[in-house]
Amino acid sequence: MESTERRAAVIIEDDDDIRQLLVSVLSEAGLRVVATNNGLDGIEAVRDNAPVLTTLDVSMPGIDGLETARRIREFSPTHLVIISAASQDSDARRGLEAGADEYLTKPFRPRELRARIANALRGREPAEVTVADH
Repeated sequence: MESTERRAAVIIEDDDDIRQLLVSVLSEAGLRVVATNNGLDGIEAVRDNAPVLTTLDVSMPGIDGLETARRIREFSPTHLVIISAASQDSDARRGLEAGADEYLTKPFRPRELRARIANALRGREPAEVTVADH
């Protein structure tokens, strides 16, 4: 029997409003979303859910997003997108060096995030990914 479970996405974001926006965008893209508000819980969520996509913030309580990314990269091939208010080239470079596949600055447009999600997941059952703008 074929599994009907949707592919997972993990959100690691301490800001409630941004976390809820990300939940909405990723759910609309057809992903089963697990949201956490700190790096340690996020690492466990990635370990437990084997997501195809993970978003994370850099500035969080406890361990920061860069350390979170490094730890996730030790065991997961998830497509990792850092979403951060830090917008200098050096910030993006550090994010990519920590293991991120992409670096997106806040504020971001949901349409841009949806396009990036679709691009990241292209070739992985594209019928499940929608980029329609609401």
